[in-house]
Amino acid sequence: MSNKDANVSIHATAVVDPGAQLADGCIVGPYAVIGPNAQLAKNVEVAAHAVIEGHVEIGEESKVFSFATIGSAPQDIHYADEPTRVVIGKRCMIREYVSINRGTEAGGGLTRVGSDCMIMAYSHIAHDCRVDDHVIMANGATLAGHVELQEHAVIGGLTAIHQFARVGRHAFIGGASAVSLDVAPYASAAGNRAKVTGVNVVGLRRRGFSEEAIKSIRKAHRMVFRDNLRLEQALSEIEKCCDTPEVVHFLEFLQSSQRGICR
Repeated sequence: MSNKDANVSIHATAVVDPGAQLADGCIVGPYAVIGPNAQLAKNVEVAAHAVIEGHVEIGEESKVFSFATIGSAPQDIHYADEPTRVVIGKRCMIREYVSINRGTEAGGGLTRVGSDCMIMAYSHIAHDCRVDDHVIMANGATLAGHVELQEHAVIGGLTAIHQFARVGRHAFIGGASAVSLDVAPYASAAGNRAKVTGVNVVGLRRRGFSEEAIKSIRKAHRMVFRDNLRLEQALSEIEKCCDTPEVVHFLEFLQSSQRGICR
């Protein structure tokens, strides 16, 4: 996989380092810059003025739009130019002016974005974040360092998420929110600071969850967020009725929380 022998299209004004690796079908637009440690899989498109620097891997059929910056140094005062990485999966849409920083040595050295993600314009993914498959970040959403977004999470525009916070799978965060604690799987949350407002029923139905599964999720959510129980009591009650894989995951997520959860 080399930019010398692959069937690629590189605009005359683009700057592609000889050490970069571009697979078959890659397209590099005007004035784009691709550094020596970049690896682009088949059919990746890099639009005009985008910059890919540092150790970056981008999966097949992903698209990087104009003025996006991927792999730049982390905004961490302890970073000392270690060879840390960004890995992005297949079929991702990285829209205009998105910034994705590479990891830090202390944080594991990797910022990861899964497959089939939509990262909308002006969003930021900081060092050592883990963004799982099918995540959507709307315009201007911002992740501090070490944030985890589980699969199918949706983050509203202009929302900021505190470092080390987690957002569970299939959760929905409303726009212009400030998230400082973990958001439980399947939840809808919003506000500054964000609070859980209910179950993301619309999202679950769109993704094919059965009514039985949704009913069990709502029951577990009710115990934690509506029944005025202490969290320890609620988790103990849920343990007695873990009757679906969704509730098992919900329970494990809450039990493993380090920052505490939005309630």
